[in-house]
Amino acid sequence: MGRVSPATDSVPPAPAPLAADAPTRPEGPRGSRLDTWWAALVSTPARQRAWRWGGPIAVTLVAAILRLWNLGDPHSLVFDETFYVKDGWSLLHLGYEGSWPSTPDPAFNAGDVNTYTDSPTYVVHPPLGKWIIALGLAVFGAENSFGWRVSVAVCGILGVLLISMIGTKLFRSTLLGTIAGFLFAIDGHAIVMSRVGILDGILMLFLLLGFGAFLLDREWHLKRLAERIAASEREGKEVLWGPAIWNRPWLLAAAVALGLATAVKWSGLYFLVAFALWTVLVDALARRRAGLPFWISAAILKQGLASFVLLVPVYLASYLVTWTGWFTSTNGYYRNWAQTDGTPWAGGLAWVPLTIQNFWHFEVSVYNFNVNEHSPHPYAANPFTWLFMIRPTQMYVNTISDGTGGCGEQTCYENITSVGNAAIWWAATAAIFFLVYRLIRKREWQVGIILMGMVGGYLPWLLFSGRTIFQFYTIAFEPYMILGLTFVIGMALGRRTDARRKRVAALWVVAAYLLLAVAVSVFFWPVWTAQPIPGWLLTLHYWLPSWR
Repeated sequence: MGRVSPATDSVPPAPAPLAADAPTRPEGPRGSRLDTWWAALVSTPARQRAWRWGGPIAVTLVAAILRLWNLGDPHSLVFDETFYVKDGWSLLHLGYEGSWPSTPDPAFNAGDVNTYTDSPTYVVHPPLGKWIIALGLAVFGAENSFGWRVSVAVCGILGVLLISMIGTKLFRSTLLGTIAGFLFAIDGHAIVMSRVGILDGILMLFLLLGFGAFLLDREWHLKRLAERIAASEREGKEVLWGPAIWNRPWLLAAAVALGLATAVKWSGLYFLVAFALWTVLVDALARRRAGLPFWISAAILKQGLASFVLLVPVYLASYLVTWTGWFTSTNGYYRNWAQTDGTPWAGGLAWVPLTIQNFWHFEVSVYNFNVNEHSPHPYAANPFTWLFMIRPTQMYVNTISDGTGGCGEQTCYENITSVGNAAIWWAATAAIFFLVYRLIRKREWQVGIILMGMVGGYLPWLLFSGRTIFQFYTIAFEPYMILGLTFVIGMALGRRTDARRKRVAALWVVAAYLLLAVAVSVFFWPVWTAQPIPGWLLTLHYWLPSWR
């Protein structure tokens, strides 16, 4: 597979020597004055290190400002916060999700936060995301709406730092990594999903951690595979299959990250399957390049089995440990199902502890609920429309009609809409389609791993197009859309050794695009953060009729 071409601050390859009889012609100026200035600015190793960290940290600070500013407004449970914030609070006190009286939100908003009961409530998502939300509640109190959301905001901020570091590693360019982080920092969908206390922003972070671990495992594994094959050949051994590499710490880290992702939402399992296949493919291609005769069977039956043993037990253990509160309680939902309402397993499974039987029954029940959820919802969105952002989710709507809204008119509107920055989102969608074509033509591994993020995060949802699902689920795979867009931006930028006219034009085009993205974010900021605005201005934000 070829090496990615758009890295703009990597060392350019040496030019090919001219043939002896080839005519020479004077070359024009190369690069731009900006390139010359920048090369002088980062001319020492210390300055290069400062830039390598400074770029990602700078865009992370931008993300922190956009996600933490006025985070406690509105002081009202927003959308599915009604489930996850209250679940997190009861988890903190009971170890499992307790039930609440009917219509508890007004009292909770007013500060009466302890009306939960010891009776368990039925939940359809694992507990880890709610435990993470509970951390903010433990620090700031459940009476503080900042505390409802701060844990999710921190996950969103860390996501920006992580995508910057991943982009730097993936493209071998701090500039491109910083651009990736910047685009993720200012995108409206990413901002909203970091400012609302629900699970999907937390899921995004763990999936991104898993993606980064698989990226590092690729390099670790290929290096050691080559070393082991070379050592065998030096010893005169015939290498037919090649070795199985068991020392793969980054693969174990990926298993932990994806186990925790699945403990937030079960869709983390799709990611595990996608990247387990990715590791087999990477290994197979490496063995083929090394000239091993049995490279396919070795990748599947030898290294594939070793990778399975490394991945799956750690993945399952990471998932199960997050249920500790349920296992150690005596009153969690279905905790005593086999002893009371159910029938204990018989025959060859009678030996299974009742606790495990109860847990299995709970998991099966949740699966059946999730695959059969077809309740109508005004903001349900078919996954075939997600990439085009047809039906974003209105998280919060409030109308102030008494002239006190502060927008300069009698009636003001406050909205939180998880609509992305159109300049980023639609460009990223186009980039993903282009990357599919690019992979077929060029077979670059960087393109392949980005698209595997889309395979694990997006494609499985197409199987559930008849279910009640929402546009905001896309935060789980938005980072890979951003990385795809950044790859295309890198192609547009070219290299600092390009002809001056071409390079200067590329810099202006990319700078103009980034400024456009900033302008769109500034314009949409009010409808991402519940700022009071007049009706006429709200209407200007409905770029598609389906956004209403």
